Amino acid sequence: MEFYISGNIVDILERKIYPGTIFIQDGVVKEIKKEKGKGYSNYILPGFIDSHVHIESSMLHPAEFAKNAVRFGTVATVSDPHEIANVCGIEGIKYMLEYGQSVPFKFFFGAPSCVPATDFETSGAKLNSSDIEFIFKNFNIRYLSEMMNFPGVVNEIPDVIAKINLAKEYGYPIDGHCPGLRGDDLKKYISKGITTDHESLSIEEAEEKILNEMKILIREGSAAKNFDALVPLLRKYPDMIMFCSDDLHPFDLEKGHINLLVKRAVAMGFDLFDVLRAVSLNPVVHYHISVGLLRIGDDADFIVVDNLEDFNVLETYIQGKLVAKDNKSTFELEATRVVNNFNIGAICKEQIELYTNSSSKVKVIQAVDGSLVTNSLIENVKIENGIAVSDVEKDILKIVVVNRYTSAKPSVGFVKGFGLKRGALATSVAHDSHNIISVGVSDELITRAVNLIIENKGGMAYVDENVEHILTLPIAGLMSDQPIEKVSAKYLEIEDAVKNSGSQLSSPLMTLSFMSLLVIPSLKIGDRGLFDVEKFQFTNVFVE
Repeated sequence: MEFYISGNIVDILERKIYPGTIFIQDGVVKEIKKEKGKGYSNYILPGFIDSHVHIESSMLHPAEFAKNAVRFGTVATVSDPHEIANVCGIEGIKYMLEYGQSVPFKFFFGAPSCVPATDFETSGAKLNSSDIEFIFKNFNIRYLSEMMNFPGVVNEIPDVIAKINLAKEYGYPIDGHCPGLRGDDLKKYISKGITTDHESLSIEEAEEKILNEMKILIREGSAAKNFDALVPLLRKYPDMIMFCSDDLHPFDLEKGHINLLVKRAVAMGFDLFDVLRAVSLNPVVHYHISVGLLRIGDDADFIVVDNLEDFNVLETYIQGKLVAKDNKSTFELEATRVVNNFNIGAICKEQIELYTNSSSKVKVIQAVDGSLVTNSLIENVKIENGIAVSDVEKDILKIVVVNRYTSAKPSVGFVKGFGLKRGALATSVAHDSHNIISVGVSDELITRAVNLIIENKGGMAYVDENVEHILTLPIAGLMSDQPIEKVSAKYLEIEDAVKNSGSQLSSPLMTLSFMSLLVIPSLKIGDRGLFDVEKFQFTNVFVE
């Protein structure tokens, strides 16, 4: 197939814009003709790349994610299948690769380096260095994804170092994840061959990493937002910066993707070509990925926009194929199969009852709106017939984690900050091992919400005395098989119900999903118990 397209060509390598015509043959750029004196209203530029994203966090399967991302000029993602690997292991990675290949979009998947993220909770799989080698040998994998276990790197834990050495042997880049790491420990971490970070807590920390030859991925997702704090680095270090979303929920993806960051950066006065290289040239060079940059011989991966201020995407092309036009994708999706790992039956109320003989003082997780970090409090808990229960008046609510991989006694604790006056919510999206986590005003309602998740083998739910809402997530308990519009609508319906029940949290479902993330301070809860992150050990709920 041959065709041509004309417009103002944005050449990010030569840092020039000129009128011209691009000739495409069999999906490849064959010729570019400059045209003096021509006037065009449109602009042709390389497509956008999300340099780090967990597709699972969109609650969409890969093909549905791609169908929506192309509308906003995204032609490729560097994707970490960490979430589904924690649930389904290698079978989950195979699923992501399979459905990524079913659509005209460029997914570049990595091998998850930290499955499970911690040995202090139960996950659905474990990937050791032998598994990583199997993945490198047998799958189209392009890098070792975020090495979250930075203490394991610094302390040279053998299996951690073995995974890193395998990536070096295969010539693959190694992504980092080291929030707050500075000084000699940072230098040691980087010296092992780790080349990127998307978790910097301050611009000073990020610059220290850059000065030690680590590239910074500036993140703006649904949960964590670092763009405004870190984007000033683009002026000084344009070759060391990439943009990414990390975690992007469906209602945010409906509004836009990397194009929104490009628009913001340009509006803030950053150099156009520096901005565009952060979302095209830099990831192509760093990850050695085959995404075209409007050079002769490159794949014809490009977009057409109306202007260089709004970046409204008129058309998106991948390997010469028109994949989106006028904010609509042009391709159909195949039916998706379902992979999952859900092995338990319904629980009963008695399993989450917490008896006390003496103490009424308990350690309470304090949720902080907009943060993954929690505080640790000591409070008097409400006791009824010797059982510690939720106290709506004091906003001290019971929080429960249920192991979804094997029948086990649920873990029970207390949390402050959700503000529920009625009802209970539950979800199987519970980072990083994705067991079921629930919070509510009574044991009966918590049990009902958890069982709704179990009955559907994954999802997000809210129940109270009068209503029952469920967003089913049949793919690994993380992703839907439905279109983005239905997923977004149901998610927002549940969130509205939670807020109408009294919660003041900006994103209560998201906040709940991180209450079991045992690597983020200071008090969390996993399926095996309450966990003191500062001491990195389990702790009792009751204070004697």
